[in-house]
Amino acid sequence: MTALALSRLHFPVTTLGPGRRIGIWVQGCTIRCPGCISADTWAPGLGVTTAEAVLDAIVAWIPDADGLTVSGGEPFEQPEALEALLRGWRALATGNVLVFSGLAFTAVEPWLAARPGLVDAVIAGPYERDAPQTLALRGSDNQTLHMLTEAGRVFAAYDRAAAPQDRRLDVMFDAEGGAWFAGIPARGDFQRLRSALKAQGHRVVLSDQAAAR
Repeated sequence: MTALALSRLHFPVTTLGPGRRIGIWVQGCTIRCPGCISADTWAPGLGVTTAEAVLDAIVAWIPDADGLTVSGGEPFEQPEALEALLRGWRALATGNVLVFSGLAFTAVEPWLAARPGLVDAVIAGPYERDAPQTLALRGSDNQTLHMLTEAGRVFAAYDRAAAPQDRRLDVMFDAEGGAWFAGIPARGDFQRLRSALKAQGHRVVLSDQAAAR
């Protein structure tokens, strides 16, 4: 068994790669980019499970899934768990694999080169709140898209300027009534949402504010 710190799972995710995808968000990130959409995934030591348990949890979704997107948190800060998870995926599924990392590509390239074929495409680099936000599938334009396999060539469709449909978000609700979003929001979207909800009398705490406490 390989320990893995998990934030959440969801299917289908339609905003982080082509088709209907299984989304896995790992827990724990030391990069902590200001303005991160997933600041709730920063804290270490939460959601500890195993890669095998995660695979068991998603296996029923695999027949209807077009691919797997792994984000976080920082997936490459759990390298053994990431490898176990992706090797398990390759044994169960044929869909392509996209991994989001806040690390520069040069930092993750040795891991990828030593494990050819596990990852089809990577979005690499930290989110920079003050950088332009004009590219598809990227939160800020400094982030880079790398297609690593033939299957990863499908992500060439995102090597372009962002269109309005690229800023759609999937919304999910947990058992306690909390809401979370998957996707690449336009800058200011969550502040506008918070203002609209507060105007209706709701109390809103965004994940980056909660993480800073």
